[in-house]
Amino acid sequence: MSLKILDTCVNCDVCEPACPNQAISLGEEFYVIDPARCTECHGHFDEPQCVVVCPVECIIVDPDHVETEAQLDLKYRQLTGAADGH
Repeated sequence: MSLKILDTCVNCDVCEPACPNQAISLGEEFYVIDPARCTECHGHFDEPQCVVVCPVECIIVDPDHVETEAQLDLKYRQLTGAADGH
């Protein structure tokens, strides 16, 4: 699944550099997550790093972008060029 940032984001700038897939960028009003690049840190970390560092807990699973572990693994491999998935 992709994650999404709620409008309660305070633009503190800590999530963007924490993302290993460069999926987070500053939107018009607050940070946004590109669902095509978000793997919930699958293949990189045990938990999404943006969620770990967010001080206002405004990052949630995006119900509009539900993906299986296999789909996340494929996306990770495509984004990183990893042959074996890890």
